[in-house]
Amino acid sequence: MDLRKLKTLIDLVAESDISELEVTEGEGKVRIVKSQPQYAMAMPQQMMHQAPMAAPAVAAAAEAPAAPVDTGHKVTSPMVGTFYRAPSPGASNFVEIGSTVKEGQTICIIEAMKLLNEIECDKSGVVKAILVENGQPVEFGQALFIIE
Repeated sequence: MDLRKLKTLIDLVAESDISELEVTEGEGKVRIVKSQPQYAMAMPQQMMHQAPMAAPAVAAAAEAPAAPVDTGHKVTSPMVGTFYRAPSPGASNFVEIGSTVKEGQTICIIEAMKLLNEIECDKSGVVKAILVENGQPVEFGQALFIIE
């Protein structure tokens, strides 16, 4: 792995909420772990920036307990990155709640390390819920959509 890629990976870990990243490329393997003291010092700043956003999410969850979104097929994020609902700013979204989707259809984009990755639906059905806001960071394995 060349030095530029390694520097990019280190910056990705430093600037994100992830604490550990492991990448295997060919026979080489790199593991980057964010040390606890740095993470502990960064935590209050992150909390200050996220606190206003966390309150509406809690309020929205409290308002709709009658409609559980856990039923149905979850489409999850295959990577860490930034979630986008449309192919470009100002363009219409790939899907909306109630949209009928087919397996293999592009339903969102996740930007990771300045690369735009089209995420395809892995099951045909109807979009029941969109669980992530446009421009929000997502983690590996995080549920993005519920498909019925």
